[in-house]
Amino acid sequence: MPTYDLKNTKTGEVKEMIVSISTMTEMVESGEWTNQINSAPKLVTHSGSILNKTSSDWKNKLTQIKQGTSRMVKNSIHD
Repeated sequence: MPTYDLKNTKTGEVKEMIVSISTMTEMVESGEWTNQINSAPKLVTHSGSILNKTSSDWKNKLTQIKQGTSRMVKNSIHD
């Protein structure tokens, strides 16, 4: 279910609620709550280095590729 920031029109209190869209619509239409759309979504894609989270097999393959490239070719593979 989605998360909504809803503000109580009587008290001014803002609550983060996990409700269905139909329930949120009913709450807003009742007049007791207003929908707050003033913040960015809270997303975490990843943290730390992706290379650190790969298997040792993949790191070994990158090393093999790096060793097999010619000195004339600019090497952009880093350990």
